[in-house]
Amino acid sequence: MTGLTELTAVQLVDGYRKGEFSPVEATRATLERARLIQSAVNAFVRLDADGALTRARESEERWRRGEPAGLLDGVPVTVKDILLQRGAPTLKGSRAISPDGRWDEDAPSVARLREHGAVFLGKTTTPEFGWKGVTDSPLSGVTRNPYDVSRTAGGSSGGAAAAVALGAGPLALGTDGGGSVRIPASFCGTFGLKPTYGRVPLYPASAFGTLAHVGPLTRDAADAALALDVISGPDARDWSALGPVTGSFTDALRGGVHGLRVAYSPSLGGQVPVRPGVAAAVRRAVEGLAGLGAYVSETDPDLTEPLAAFHVLWFSGAARVAQHFGPHQREVMDPGLREICALGERFSALDYLAAVDVRMELGRRMGGFHESYDVLVTPTLPITAFEAGAEVPQGSGHRRWTGWTPFTYPFNMTQQPAASVPVGVDGDGLPVGLQVVAARHRDDLVLRVAHALYEAGVAGVAAPASSGMSGPPPA
Repeated sequence: MTGLTELTAVQLVDGYRKGEFSPVEATRATLERARLIQSAVNAFVRLDADGALTRARESEERWRRGEPAGLLDGVPVTVKDILLQRGAPTLKGSRAISPDGRWDEDAPSVARLREHGAVFLGKTTTPEFGWKGVTDSPLSGVTRNPYDVSRTAGGSSGGAAAAVALGAGPLALGTDGGGSVRIPASFCGTFGLKPTYGRVPLYPASAFGTLAHVGPLTRDAADAALALDVISGPDARDWSALGPVTGSFTDALRGGVHGLRVAYSPSLGGQVPVRPGVAAAVRRAVEGLAGLGAYVSETDPDLTEPLAAFHVLWFSGAARVAQHFGPHQREVMDPGLREICALGERFSALDYLAAVDVRMELGRRMGGFHESYDVLVTPTLPITAFEAGAEVPQGSGHRRWTGWTPFTYPFNMTQQPAASVPVGVDGDGLPVGLQVVAARHRDDLVLRVAHALYEAGVAGVAAPASSGMSGPPPA
């Protein structure tokens, strides 16, 4: 990446303010970058050059007058193709949805970006209805990893993460129902934040219920804080949205980690086998936190047996997605999605409520845990990116994606804020993510800890090499 495509959203806004470059220049560079990477990683289902340049010209005129529309005026952004965007079909990775329609409404987070003058580049890839932790779908094919195109970008916000990693916009909107922002952030070497449930309003409501969060994927924690200052704005269409934020997430970045109580769980008490390269990178970063003055204790939260309950909630949500589909629609669905829909249809209301009981007990335990510790730190994932086009790593013995994501989905059940921070690479040069988790409503703490890691030079990975990005993906 060179020039404007290397800059963060914070740097772009600062450059516009100083007149060093314009939104049109930044948008043209970013669109060219998006076109360059598309054939290799398949991050986009739609690019809208004309619409993006129109919005960039409008932004340029506002900056010329000294009257920017908001905090992200002129910043190129992308939107995961799960979220509604006015004027763009939202097909959710599915051949079961017709592109015909009015498409005249923005999701709340998209509406807030529009109000703040962001430039929409296009829609990014997702597995069908965001159902799994990798990004491939019958509609758009396989999305690949920026560091090795033979491997997966993760999911379900895989296109969003690949785009950010390769300079096709510094800010991407993703969704996270079991790790779908944090998983691809970890695999692609970007920052990914799952805010507290309800902090970012969501409409229409997800079929996966209150597991589903909206969050940003960015170059660093400062960009994510800026994005959250924008997309956390209230929206009456989401009855479960939280009230207005007091203060600014950007302002909350200050303060460092001196004196914070950090619980470090390298393997959830030995429950999770973590690859040595991942474990080493995460431990080095945790030592960095201690060096910055945090009180670090190696200890584990009690996350006993949440998987069966999560499957009841997740598979039931999948069944709800397809409840009104006819035979032809079901026939064109991802076979794996059809399989979990069939499983979800077998659960009773009592099964679902029993899973909710497990969820509430897990939330109670984590609430107590955070009375003793400000944040919990774990690996984001126990592995780095594996072969593209597969739901689970070859030879892993896992049946579903939840088998290799034990650190992420529990915190969708508890609705806590959690972020993946890139903290280096393994022996194969693949990014490693560290997860920071805080108590509900303490998004500020997650961002503050992550920002301290960036400020200290502990967080971040080298950008993926651009060579080969213009060529076709491997067969």
